[in-house]
Amino acid sequence: MKLTDNALTVLKKRYFKKDDSGKSIENWQKMVERVAENISDGDAVKRERYIKLLDSGYFLPNSPTLMNAGNDLQQLSACFVLPLEDSMDSIFETIKKAALIHKSGGGTGFSFSKLRQANARVRSTNGVSSGPLSFLKVFNAATDAVKQGGTRRGANMAILSVDHPQIIDFIKSKEDTSELTNFNMSVGITKPFMDAFYKDEEYSLIAPHTQKIVGQLNARDVFSLIVDMAHKNGEPGIIFIDRINEFNPTPHIGKIESTNPCGEQPLLPNEACNLGSINLAAIVEKGEINWKKMESIIYDCVDFLDDVISMSKFPLPEIDEMVKANRKIGLGIMGWADMLFKLKIPYNSQKAIDLAEDVMEFIDYHSKVESIKLAGNKGSFPNFKGSIYENRELIRENNKFEWQKLKDDIAKKGLRNATTTTIAPTGTISMILNSSGGIEPQFSLVYVKNVMDGEKLLYINPNFEKAIKDIGIYSKELMEKVSEAGSIAKINEIPDELKEIFVTSHDISPKWHILMQAAFQKYTDNAVSKTINFPKEATKDEIRMAYQMAYETNCKGVTVYRDGSRENQVLNVGKEIKMVKENGNRTAPRERPETTAGITQKVDTGCGHLYVTINSDTKGACEVFTQMGKVGGCASAQLEAIARLTSLCLRSNVKVSSLIKQLRGIRCPSPMWHNGDMITSCSDGVARSLEKYLNIDPDSLQDIEEINKNYAKKMEKSKTTMHSTCPDCGSSVEHSEGCLKCYSCGWSKC
Repeated sequence: MKLTDNALTVLKKRYFKKDDSGKSIENWQKMVERVAENISDGDAVKRERYIKLLDSGYFLPNSPTLMNAGNDLQQLSACFVLPLEDSMDSIFETIKKAALIHKSGGGTGFSFSKLRQANARVRSTNGVSSGPLSFLKVFNAATDAVKQGGTRRGANMAILSVDHPQIIDFIKSKEDTSELTNFNMSVGITKPFMDAFYKDEEYSLIAPHTQKIVGQLNARDVFSLIVDMAHKNGEPGIIFIDRINEFNPTPHIGKIESTNPCGEQPLLPNEACNLGSINLAAIVEKGEINWKKMESIIYDCVDFLDDVISMSKFPLPEIDEMVKANRKIGLGIMGWADMLFKLKIPYNSQKAIDLAEDVMEFIDYHSKVESIKLAGNKGSFPNFKGSIYENRELIRENNKFEWQKLKDDIAKKGLRNATTTTIAPTGTISMILNSSGGIEPQFSLVYVKNVMDGEKLLYINPNFEKAIKDIGIYSKELMEKVSEAGSIAKINEIPDELKEIFVTSHDISPKWHILMQAAFQKYTDNAVSKTINFPKEATKDEIRMAYQMAYETNCKGVTVYRDGSRENQVLNVGKEIKMVKENGNRTAPRERPETTAGITQKVDTGCGHLYVTINSDTKGACEVFTQMGKVGGCASAQLEAIARLTSLCLRSNVKVSSLIKQLRGIRCPSPMWHNGDMITSCSDGVARSLEKYLNIDPDSLQDIEEINKNYAKKMEKSKTTMHSTCPDCGSSVEHSEGCLKCYSCGWSKC
């Protein structure tokens, strides 16, 4: 398979096997062979099938499978849900289990709904409970302490039922975005709550430990509070938990309480699921979908994912037991937006909605055909007896396939997998295949990519680039104009027929986002990971209507994001790359006064002790001086250059926070720990010093002890707040598929 430079960067950094020095010892072909060899477990015929499948560009499994298959860890699943009962033993046992999962590279979901509310009586101690919110903070701190898979912090989902007595506190728990930074938050919405909402009535709050009614709230007031918080910063999301349990394939085994971190995988406690996605864009040939090829790919994918379960080493024995009793797989898609581009179908059209149903029904139907075949060869999943399948309760409307016959076949012949379909985030695997993520529309057709040595390049969607070149209007200047605008909707040079087809996230109204999610949900066993994007000026009423529409169109949950609503903007289109002539309008730096005052900080770096002096004049910080021990030569010269340019920016009224963003996270070959933080380079050390300086009260410059104490508190609180730029490479990051991700290097928050 031909790989882009971007894909190779991601693979080398995150997927290829490395030696003890951190150097890659694999290439694409060797990685494919490693994974296929492991998952086929000695079956030579399967090995060749799986090599062909992985190298085709038509399918990739979730990242843990690519990273860990055939390696010592052998943890191949991405998502887990852990039980959480109302006892200290259960709470802290679950924290321990979550730490082990995060260490192995997985994400975790929890329902806090069984924990009694704050100030409820605890008989065993004759005291009172501190409530689910206090324990949520403990989970968050524990996650901070565990580095996930050596590359990132663990991601979590926290769900609280809307009828829990502390639901108001939960809804407002991320009003301060520096709190609970390792958690996505969702309210578990019940049918009684929605009934009360539509009737404008009160609903009951129920104490988890006694099941007694302890209060009532107006459903519309609570719904409005959820909308207010979501409008402010995108959280909490909502999960329609009763609807999810309507589709629980094994209700005789237990009730679904939570989902994985991005919300697309509802799971029983102690359950995991392994995921994979078909690249729809690659299946379009000569302007048409190759349905026969898709059918063949689906069969291979189901075989592969089922074998992944057999080969995976799960971090806990109880998870191993539950996973192998249900054998859930989640086959989904990526490249949907690119498929629509190739077929010349607008994302925001009924034709696209109809095609979404057709595509997902095709995948769901044929995935079950293959699962029936596997059951004949290997046996049904052990919990099949008593499941919805044995009782012919598989819920599908009659459409293009013989669903009734399929239900009868399953009841007679069995089914290998309790679920077969999921629409999951495909952040890095879609980057490897140079395809759009999941079912999301393209965020931008042209965007700025940061590369080595601070150079900025334009990335252009290949389908858009071809269309522009085909009609003869391609130019670098036009592409820069598209990058700056973030959309082609108002660019006069581009014909209307292309504007209709090449729509991006913010060209599409929330109505079409939700209709698309609902279309895919109709034929998906589990759930659909998607972000409903709103423009910055969107009103609370618009978000309220989106939530209602999601419920009314049978979605299982919904996540919204209003552009610019977080403290730090996480989307970054419209950055222009232009040469400006020197005789243009320029800002001259203010004069340096004869006397300035400031502080000097010591920072440990890989090059030695770095001393950074920051001085102020009457308008604020105005200059930076650096000194690196006794070193000279290039290192000393570069530090002086950084200091001089930073000083020039400060006296030109550039925001200190803007300078920090540019300097922080720049990496050198010799990072160093300093007071519990990794200093990635001397530039990063200067950024940390500026950051500390920002938090100093000018009237207390002499109180050094107080300065250090306040700074330590501030840094601990903001370690994992939302990034406007990627913490690894400095490129812009995008909020989509329920997660933050960087398209330049593959970094993901989830």
